[in-house]
Amino acid sequence: MTAPSLSDTQLSQHTPMMQQYLRLKAEHPDILLFYRMGDFYELFYDDAKRASELLDISLTHRGRSAGDPIPMAGVPYHAVEGYLARMVQLGESVAICEQVGDPATSKGPVERKVVRIVTPGTVTDEALLDERHDNLLAAISENNGLFGYATLDLTSGRFQVCQLGTEEAVQAELQRTQPAELLYSETMDTLLIEGISGVRRRPEWEFELATATAQLCQQFATKDLKGFGVEALPEALKAAGALLQYVKDTQRTALPHIDKIQVEQHNDAVVLDAATRRNLELTQNLSGGYENTLASVLDGTATAMGSRLLKRWLHRPLRDNKLINSRQEAIADLIDGIVTDELQQILKGVSDVERALARLALRSARPRDFTRIRSTLALLPDLAELLSSLGSVKLAELLSACQPQPELHSLLSQAIIEQPPVLIRDGGVIAEGYNEELDEWRSLAKNATGFLEELEVRERERTGIPTLKVGFNRVHGYYIEISRSYSDCVPAEYVRRQTLKNNERYIIPELKTYEDKVLTAQSKALALEKQLYEELFDIFMPHLATLQRMANAIAEIDVLNNLANKAEQNQYCRPKLSSDVGIHIDGGRHPVVEQVMNEPFIANPVELSNQRRMLIVTGPNMGGKSTYMRQTALITLMAYIGSFVPAEQATIGPVDRIFTRIGASDDLASGRSTFMVEMTETANILNNATKHSLVLMDEIGRGTSTYDGLSLAWACAEQLAIQINAMTLFATHYFELTSLPDQLPNLANVHLDAVEHGDTIAFMHAVQEGPASRSYGLQVAQLAGVPKRVVKRAQAKLHQLESQSNNKAEVSNQSASVQQLDMLIEPDPVVEAIDTSDPDQMTPREALDFLYRLKAMREH
Repeated sequence: MTAPSLSDTQLSQHTPMMQQYLRLKAEHPDILLFYRMGDFYELFYDDAKRASELLDISLTHRGRSAGDPIPMAGVPYHAVEGYLARMVQLGESVAICEQVGDPATSKGPVERKVVRIVTPGTVTDEALLDERHDNLLAAISENNGLFGYATLDLTSGRFQVCQLGTEEAVQAELQRTQPAELLYSETMDTLLIEGISGVRRRPEWEFELATATAQLCQQFATKDLKGFGVEALPEALKAAGALLQYVKDTQRTALPHIDKIQVEQHNDAVVLDAATRRNLELTQNLSGGYENTLASVLDGTATAMGSRLLKRWLHRPLRDNKLINSRQEAIADLIDGIVTDELQQILKGVSDVERALARLALRSARPRDFTRIRSTLALLPDLAELLSSLGSVKLAELLSACQPQPELHSLLSQAIIEQPPVLIRDGGVIAEGYNEELDEWRSLAKNATGFLEELEVRERERTGIPTLKVGFNRVHGYYIEISRSYSDCVPAEYVRRQTLKNNERYIIPELKTYEDKVLTAQSKALALEKQLYEELFDIFMPHLATLQRMANAIAEIDVLNNLANKAEQNQYCRPKLSSDVGIHIDGGRHPVVEQVMNEPFIANPVELSNQRRMLIVTGPNMGGKSTYMRQTALITLMAYIGSFVPAEQATIGPVDRIFTRIGASDDLASGRSTFMVEMTETANILNNATKHSLVLMDEIGRGTSTYDGLSLAWACAEQLAIQINAMTLFATHYFELTSLPDQLPNLANVHLDAVEHGDTIAFMHAVQEGPASRSYGLQVAQLAGVPKRVVKRAQAKLHQLESQSNNKAEVSNQSASVQQLDMLIEPDPVVEAIDTSDPDQMTPREALDFLYRLKAMREH
């Protein structure tokens, strides 16, 4: 049953409680409303039905309203975070409606209002977030083929925009940022964002340039946006404005930690398209998991902040050699100073203050967020002492942002107890001695125990009732409990308060007076404690920017120290960044494969230069061609984030983009075959690569006929070598391409070695100069478990076809594709009949008949 529309049904037909609910639901028609009722958050009508399916909770009915039963489902308030986490993971948004009125003074239903809206891209609660991955809200705007893209990490205040000119660039950004929620205009073509989870359609007016500009100027308290360098990016501004409006709608509070906006210039970074990010498995493997990725190997960071920063570095390698060298120097300094292990131990004590500070800015920080900030502030002196002796300029800059804050640390030490409860709701957070008035009220409330014990002893003696007890509960307050067997002994001044099965509970004037006094003290203590807690937000707000810089600096120190640790553990070398074109790697290794192999990894060289811009890579399947190509790209990428690399020595020249065309699969949802996907990726490379790009091309042309495939591979190789002049590794099984180095300058052949042992093959995984001699396809098929009978039949067919091909006069001048085409020659029926026969199963008569049949076949 759908919740009635206010315009369809008179509210007066419903109960007062449901009238209140329907008004609130009308303000949030498209999202689930968690409506607080006592100890539960309740959902009604269609919300209840949907929640029962998503959360696997019971669907019931709550009486009737306007004559109809009301579908209802609910979750306990104390367990709501777990349910919200599941909702967010499913891409759902939830409006949290709380009781804000006082039940004691309310006439009719207690006043309620929606205090926050939890959406996948705006969650800040610790329980709803993956601590080692960014949680981004994004917005996209489009006009005449020009795209604006904005992202916000609400848990850090990081607000970034860019303007893009192609759909391919948009796909690359979506692949890089992996937003949890994506906003788009109601007039935008949704084809570009098909398949992305958490998309939200927003009204067109939110994307208007004037509205967006006004929103941003108001947020940053500036007259215009010139100081941020975004005034010339209209589409980016539109996206940013719509995003900010959405955050304000959902958070319903000030956003002081969002104090600037940054433009991401693509010229500042090595560009990686979506296919490259996917194929190189930077932070996510091809199956969608996180294991066996570059991040899984490199990420040994001590803090969640550092882990998130490292992943951002991996997805955005820089082209600023000065900055890269400063990172390398810091890593070398940490290694030479022999402080990496000691620094790691200090950093392990650092909490996720970046997100704690965001919650502080949103005034949603919990008591333990303050203790996280306190414990991190306590470590700053040790951090400063350890790093002050190192000479790296980068480390000195970071250390300057991590100066000790003794006043703030002292304040939190005095204000918050050592192990506070999760919530401020029931008090017990503010430490004793912090506020004199609070201590007095607490003392009054705590002294209740002694008074009650004394009263119990006195009343037993006075009444002569040995079972008399004095107790308390939250519902009925203080009471005197007497078993029914002594009912006749109860004094006349005892007033019955509650009747139980075997006992009666009474109140006397003295106890009632004391109850009023104690409950008043408890109430005033709790109110004062909440006031003091709110004042902590006010005290910390002016220090927010300084503390955010501290958190960012600690995260970067963590990443640099982690990379120093990995360099030591995995025997990485410091790469040299050169202004000369080329990639020179001695003893290069694949950073991921070498970690998962049981046997030693075979290191290989790479030599690309002005005189050697393309390598034609040949060799058997399973021989290591793809590993060799990917390791070249990963070593280059690692060098450009400032990391040391898995090699004996590496010199890397200028690289503006990295392209990979490795492997492909059907994109059936978009109606594209494997070959179509391959050609689309190839087209992107040929249209966008430059002479400074690193291009990996693997098995171009496999998905079509021999002649078509060879022709395409040949033409692509020529285009890359002659017109684009990119640094290219071109792997192929078309042996004809190995003749290209004889026809074109700046090309060379290399191959992955293999040794044949009878019917089997041993892959050497060693790169040798020159082309491979053969492909070893049948041996690989045998290793893969193809039935021996099939392999044997294939060998016979291969010998036959090679013999037939060798009888052709022109075979010596023909390419391998012609030889492959010869495999389509009609097979000899006599040979085929013999190969498929089983003499052991024939009787003498059947064998004679078979011989006559073969003779007749031969004559024809």
